Amino acid sequence: MRPRNTESQYQNIETLSRIMTVIHIVLFKFRKDVSAAHRQTFVSELKQLKNLPCVQKSRLIVGGPSITEPIEKSRGFHYALVSYHKDAEALAEYQASHEHHRVTSTYFWPFKDDLIRFDFEVDKDDEHMCFPIEMLSKEAES
Repeated sequence: MRPRNTESQYQNIETLSRIMTVIHIVLFKFRKDVSAAHRQTFVSELKQLKNLPCVQKSRLIVGGPSITEPIEKSRGFHYALVSYHKDAEALAEYQASHEHHRVTSTYFWPFKDDLIRFDFEVDKDDEHMCFPIEMLSKEAES
């Protein structure tokens, strides 16, 4: 087991306290006539957006289908996306990117039944929970 470098962890926590991460959450629901193959292509393309520089540390997760019990609480949504951005400007850059436009206009908007989007700034006191300790330690070393 590696000993913890608490000094560098504290330095990183201090750095994080100056950051205001924005979390972007989207729920996607396709029309009933959209094939499973099309939906899977959408998910594969959506996952590629993690490579955009405006996505903080490539932290973009796409998940689905819902495992919520009872399933009715999911209201028929097929997939969820959660992504992390340095700030509101980085989220705006993500939304305006050519890649985001290509994926959503090709694979989602023409096939959309519903969409919910919710974005928020992480409270300063909770910022440390956005990044695993291992990631903080690696940043301290570089």
